[in-house]
Amino acid sequence: MVAAAEALRISQPALSVAVAQLEGQLGRPLFVRRKGSSFVPTAYGRGFLEEAAELLAGVERLVDPDAVHPGAGRPVVIGCFDDLAPMVLAPMLLHLRARRPDITVSTRVGGFEMLSEEVRCSRIDFAVTYDLGLDEGFERRRIALIAPHAVVSADHPLAARGVVTLAELAGQPLVLADQGLSVRHMIDLFRQRGLAPRVVHRAASLETMRSMAGNGLGVGLSYTRPAAQHSYDGRPIATLRIADDAAAEPVIIATSALDPPSLMVQELIGEVAAVNWLPGAITVD
Repeated sequence: MVAAAEALRISQPALSVAVAQLEGQLGRPLFVRRKGSSFVPTAYGRGFLEEAAELLAGVERLVDPDAVHPGAGRPVVIGCFDDLAPMVLAPMLLHLRARRPDITVSTRVGGFEMLSEEVRCSRIDFAVTYDLGLDEGFERRRIALIAPHAVVSADHPLAARGVVTLAELAGQPLVLADQGLSVRHMIDLFRQRGLAPRVVHRAASLETMRSMAGNGLGVGLSYTRPAAQHSYDGRPIATLRIADDAAAEPVIIATSALDPPSLMVQELIGEVAAVNWLPGAITVD
C-alpha cells in the first residue's frame, strides 16, 4: 500500500481510505488482508482490475487507434494435485468444455504446499486434491474416498495375494513418494497402529516409485492408482488392496474460506463434484 501510494504521489492513509470506500461501494473486498503479510487481490479484485484495464484500453484506443487491446476476461483457474492430474485433469477439462463452453478454464498442477498457497491467495479458484495440510482458512467439498494400495513387481511373493494389511507391509522394504506431506502421512498410517515401517527409498514422483517397485527395490505405497499395470520403464507390476479401511483418504475440492467462489465458479465445482473421476474410488454425495 505504501509503494502504491508513492507511485500515485498521494499519502498512504488517503489511498487506504479510497480503497475502503471503493470496496464499500462495490460490496465486495478487492484484497485479502492477512496480518503480517502483503495484500493479495481476491478473485473478484483480479476481475475488477482486468475489466478496468479493458475500459482504460478502450479510452486509449479513442486517442490512439493502434493501442493494443488487453484481451478477454480472466479464465477460471483450476488447481490439481500432482499425482491426480494425469488421471483426472484432461477428462475434467473435456467435461467442462462440453457442459460450459462459454467459460475459459486454465489449470495449475503442483504439490500440497503450492496448491494451498495459491488457493489461499485466490490465484487458484478451486483445487482438486487430497485433504492434507489444509487449515480452517479453506472450505472443503469431499467428492470421493480412496483406499491406499501397495505396488509390487509382478514376480514378488505378495503379487498373487490381492489384499494385504499394513501389519504385513510393515515388515517389507518400502518405497514412498517423497511429496511433502505424502511421506509423513503414509508413515503415520503405520505408527497409528503401533507399527514401525521400514522405508528404504523415497521417490520424487509417483511414477518413480512405481518403477522402483516394478524393479524389485521394495513395496510402493500410494493412494492414486493409475490404470496401467506397467511402470514407465515397462516393468510389469501388481497392485494390492490394503485391507485397513480406516486408512481411506478423502479427495476434496478446496476453496478459500476468506474469498468465497463466485456463482460461476460454484457452478463449475458442482459439475466437477457430480462425476467420479477416479476408478475404484468411493463417491461421496
